Formats: sequence, C-alpha cells, structure tokens
Amino acid sequence: MDPIADLEFFARLVTQGSLSALARDLGVTPPAISARLSQLERRLGVKLLNRTTRRLAMTQEGELYLGTGSKLLEQVQELERMVSSSRELPRGLLKVNATFGFGRRHIVPALSEFRRQYPDVEVQLDLTDRPVNLAEFAFDVGIRFGDLPDQRVVGRKLTTNRRFVCASPGYLEQHGIPNVPDDLRTHRCIVLRENDTAYGTWHFTKGKRHELVKVQGTMSSNDGEATLRWALDGHGVLVRSEWDAQSFIDAGTLTRVLPDWSLPAADIYAIYPERLNLSAKVRIFIEFLDQYLKRLAPSA
Repeated sequence: MDPIADLEFFARLVTQGSLSALARDLGVTPPAISARLSQLERRLGVKLLNRTTRRLAMTQEGELYLGTGSKLLEQVQELERMVSSSRELPRGLLKVNATFGFGRRHIVPALSEFRRQYPDVEVQLDLTDRPVNLAEFAFDVGIRFGDLPDQRVVGRKLTTNRRFVCASPGYLEQHGIPNVPDDLRTHRCIVLRENDTAYGTWHFTKGKRHELVKVQGTMSSNDGEATLRWALDGHGVLVRSEWDAQSFIDAGTLTRVLPDWSLPAADIYAIYPERLNLSAKVRIFIEFLDQYLKRLAPSA
C-alpha cells in the first residue's frame, strides 16, 4: 500500500465530509470508499474516523494523521512541482457553479474562450439562484459575491464590485431625486430577495456615518435580472452591483443616485474546496478568469 496515496485519500475524505460525497467525486460506490478506509485503519491499527449516517468525525489519531500528513503531502507536491514540467496543461472535467445573471453574462463567454485555449478540458457549468456547497456537489470552482461562505473553502478575489443605488431617468423625473438615504423611505423601491436574510433593509455608509433604511415597494423578486428589468422600465429605485448596472448607467438608461454614499461591496471571488493538490485545470482556469474579468471591469 502506498502511504502517500493513503494520506491523499484520507485528506480528500475529510474534506468531502462523507463517504457518498467522495464516492461521487471519484466515480465509485460508497462501499468501495468504506472498504478503502477500513483497509487503511487496519494497516495503521487505529480508528481514524467515527462514522454516522450523516457525518464523519475524526478521532484523536485521525487528527494527528491528517495534521502531520498534510504537511508531508504539501512537501511532496512542492517537490513534484519543482521537478515536473512547467508546461503542465489542464485536462479533464471542470465543474463550475455560478449565479444565473452573472453566469450567463460573463462566465458563459469566459468558459467559451477558455475552452478554445484548452481543448482538453471538458466544461460543465451549473447556474443556480443561490450558492451551493461545492464539496457536496463535487464542483471544482464556484463564483461568489460578497463575503465568503462559512465552509471549508479557499477564496481568491477576482475583482472589486461596488453596489449602486439607481433608477431610470423617467422615474426620477416623475418622483424626484433622493438626496440622502432617508429620502428612500418615500420612494418606490424594487427589492431583491436573496439568501435567507431579511430583505428591504439597505445599509449606507459615508465616512463615519452609518444609516439603515427600511425601504418599501410593491415589486420584489429573488431574481436580479427581473429587478433590473423593472428598474429600466421605470418602476422604482434599485440597488444593483456595478457589474450589473454600469453599462446601463453609461448608456443613460439608468441613473446612479446617492453617489456619495457606499453600500456593502459585492466583490467577486472564485472559491474552491480546500484540497491539497489543486489540479492544473482549476489553477489555470482561476488565473484565466482573473485576467478575463480584469479586461471587462466596468469603468466607474
């Protein structure tokens, strides 16, 4: 039995969090993963994991094995990188998750260009209305906005992404331009319902001043594209990120209001499960996407 292979297997199992998740990732059956783990524990003569139907919990011996073993794996992988060819090319299946609106506008064409450059990569893109657990669904890369999720992932910031308050010129001509955040209480506001947090509460900052405004409106949606369409049609005031709104502001179909006030940023990240050996396809795609988005970054 190869001790390095055993270490890699155990590290991936702990990262995935369940036998079935690792089985899906490797394309084998859960009993095969269970048998591999039992074989490893018999070889070492200790129990590494306590197993339940829903989760895995490391024993003290398992924590020692993973903690020390992870350092050894990193050293081995660094040694291999040093002696292997620097012309390593990405290949195999690349599974990417992104949200509907940003995914359609930016990730779809990015993957198209990436695929032309790296024809040995097979692309699978899943668009969802909210973030998913990457490890559970065996995604290689996820595109996220704002704060990183509280899970075992690594994130790389790709680009900044401010949030703007905006409305159509026709709406502002009819209802007036808000001068301070509190003015929004009397305006028709279009609300995006996202995540599981309370919606319709907008947070503003200007220097050391902070204002919290509970807005009202007769139109709301869990889809950002729908709310953007309604704002363009003159139904009210909207908060959208600059990656969504800047092109319409440049075209004059939306007008930014309260430009001196800031809202929480929606910076764009590429995240991936915390794996010890990041494959060439993931590493090179993230580098590619970083450069791709920098070329497209909206002008302020």
